[in-house]
Amino acid sequence: MEISHIEHIGIAVNNLEESIKYYEEVLGLTCYAVEEVADQRVKTAFFMVGQTKIELLETTDPEGPIGKFIEKKGQGMHHLAFAVKNIEAAIAEAEEKGVQLIDKAPRKGAEGLSIAFLHPKSTVGVLTELCENKNSK
Repeated sequence: MEISHIEHIGIAVNNLEESIKYYEEVLGLTCYAVEEVADQRVKTAFFMVGQTKIELLETTDPEGPIGKFIEKKGQGMHHLAFAVKNIEAAIAEAEEKGVQLIDKAPRKGAEGLSIAFLHPKSTVGVLTELCENKNSK
């Protein structure tokens, strides 16, 4: 698997607007994009910190993945995302090494990225996202 950098850190929040205010007013960061990803039942907001993004995630449906996460664990870190060169090869390699996959094939994520998740039961408790920006090639 060829990882180039941490693409982003996903943080589940109850209220996107209130959370954006904290990141902007207290931490001095700038929200550069807000986007809804309908098929994942989530609304996202992005901040750059050096070369890494922070992605805030607010559920649009209590039965969606973020809604269920917050109900079970509360607000906080949801996932760690790594940028990879070839997402299909990275998924196959993870599976060959015995990692439990949430996604067996890439799907569309926020910012037009191709994404796939690895189950935290196989990744020492951290939900891991693989991302590839196919538009930057």
